[in-house]
Amino acid sequence: MAEDLAIITGNKAEQYLSLIPQIKGLLEGEDDLVANMANVVAALKEQFGWFWVGFYVVKQNELVLAPFQGPVACTRIKKGRGVCGTSWAEAKTLIVPDVEKFPGHIACSSLSKSEIVVPVIRNNEVVAVLDVDASEYDQFDTTDQQYLEEIVTLVNF
Repeated sequence: MAEDLAIITGNKAEQYLSLIPQIKGLLEGEDDLVANMANVVAALKEQFGWFWVGFYVVKQNELVLAPFQGPVACTRIKKGRGVCGTSWAEAKTLIVPDVEKFPGHIACSSLSKSEIVVPVIRNNEVVAVLDVDASEYDQFDTTDQQYLEEIVTLVNF
């Protein structure tokens, strides 16, 4: 298990390529889901400094807040509501350059300006979502999508 992260600068792809092996090291030999989700969000927040990074887990037909880093958050989200609920319903990653323009956006914080939500799919079913918010507009792109989708596959849900 890694004890510290080596935070690097550079373009996004280089940052992800440095971070992914470190996340693998954090997860290696640990089978506790909560611990692993917590370390993944902490590593992402530490590397990129995003406003909010966290998981929501599907429980009894709702997304329920799981480990996160950032200000307090919405606790439960219905399927199809907001960016997280829509990502869950559509089982696809959503990149939102301006959250104010997203129909039905749930404003947990007015400081959130852009967002990416990556569904965690196991056995053809969404079991969780990884939600990342930035305090700047247009912070996420297909590079984030590619690597965040890879990162969520590393967590044993």
